[in-house]
Amino acid sequence: MGHGLVAVPRRLYRNANISTRLRRIQSQAPAVNEKLMDSISLLEDLESQLMQLRQRKNGISRDHQEWIEELSDGSSLPESRLVSVTPRTPNAAIPAVITDRYLAELSRKVNRARHKRLRFIDTWNRLVQEAGDTQAILDASASRRLDFSSSSSSFERIKILTPYTRYLLHYHILPPLRVFLAAVLALASICIIWSELVKYVAPQLSIIRFTIVSHRSDSDGKVHFAGQVMASLWMCYMCTAALASFSDVKVWGNRALVKRNTYGESATWYAGQVAKLTVPLAYNFLTFLPPDVHRETTFYKFLGQLINLTPLGKGFDFFFPIFILVPVCATLFNLYGRVKGVFRFDIVKDEDKEEEETAAAGGGGGWREGRRLIERETLNDPEHLGLADRHASNPRLQNRYQDRIPNSSHRITASTPNDMNSSARPSRPAAETDDDDEENFFQGFAHR
Repeated sequence: MGHGLVAVPRRLYRNANISTRLRRIQSQAPAVNEKLMDSISLLEDLESQLMQLRQRKNGISRDHQEWIEELSDGSSLPESRLVSVTPRTPNAAIPAVITDRYLAELSRKVNRARHKRLRFIDTWNRLVQEAGDTQAILDASASRRLDFSSSSSSFERIKILTPYTRYLLHYHILPPLRVFLAAVLALASICIIWSELVKYVAPQLSIIRFTIVSHRSDSDGKVHFAGQVMASLWMCYMCTAALASFSDVKVWGNRALVKRNTYGESATWYAGQVAKLTVPLAYNFLTFLPPDVHRETTFYKFLGQLINLTPLGKGFDFFFPIFILVPVCATLFNLYGRVKGVFRFDIVKDEDKEEEETAAAGGGGGWREGRRLIERETLNDPEHLGLADRHASNPRLQNRYQDRIPNSSHRITASTPNDMNSSARPSRPAAETDDDDEENFFQGFAHR
């Protein structure tokens, strides 16, 4: 929660500037595209291994053959591509005798690779769509008319708004509204941190306690509806701050929520994290209130009194909230970046720091490369935004396979890493000359 109390308002404030938001999206594109290509490459290797198992006649029982056929039915690549990439998988990787343990491990790898590919396809499509919509907002400043593509979200394609009113909403109303909301949430974060620090030392100075207890009845001591609404808003923001850090902290590994394609393991893990955070957040919020109020709540009678059962629990509850300053200070003063510089281990991703590092390293994977990737994607099929013709934009996939079935006059062989590097080298200077022509001498010198 400490990381989210700083990250959520800062993210809203950064997204208020339209051109800066577009630059940040473009700087993320090379890394996302690289992960997408790696996931496709991994899936191709595993499915080509399945293709070799299907063609194998010896050492496979009938049950194992049915298992392999069932696993191959969900293949996402055409037969021609599998045939072309089959030589990349050495025969030594397949054991002489197929066992249940080997097929179970292969099934787990294939299922994870398929969901990983779907995950990065969804991430790439959303990134390209967001970049297109942001670019459309910037371009609308000249014509004062804003029209989004048909693949945009339903909120951005509201038919009630005319192109001019849509331009006013996205160009003149939403940016200051994001700044105002960021200021309000930053003030709420300060109030939560302050209340955490003084709730036992000086409870009368707790701001959250004052906003709820002020709506309390003097006769029966119960909190009125206005106080319950304030408590709901505080709880909602605390939960949002806690759950928003899941996408930033890299400790969680490769788990992600994908629209309509979430892997079962990831969904179970996220559900478990929500369940584990529910009780601590609810009990921590109750400690903001006076003892005669939170002891009368249903939650305290059901679980809270069990937490306060021993003196150890009371002492832990007294000292532990002070540690909220650790993630707050680490996020506010970029201590994660210092840890990365010392230990070479990135804990939390910072988009601005990553963009500065790539620009300092020469800009090869910065926003310029991301802009070229997004332009190639939108030129292929702006309505689909999928993997229609991505092979032409990536030399690795262009050398790896082709969609037509190979014949005797045109034989497709597996390309070595040296071949891929040699084929990828000539295309970069040609792509960089376009940006060099647009820059003057001083801009080019500063970029280099």
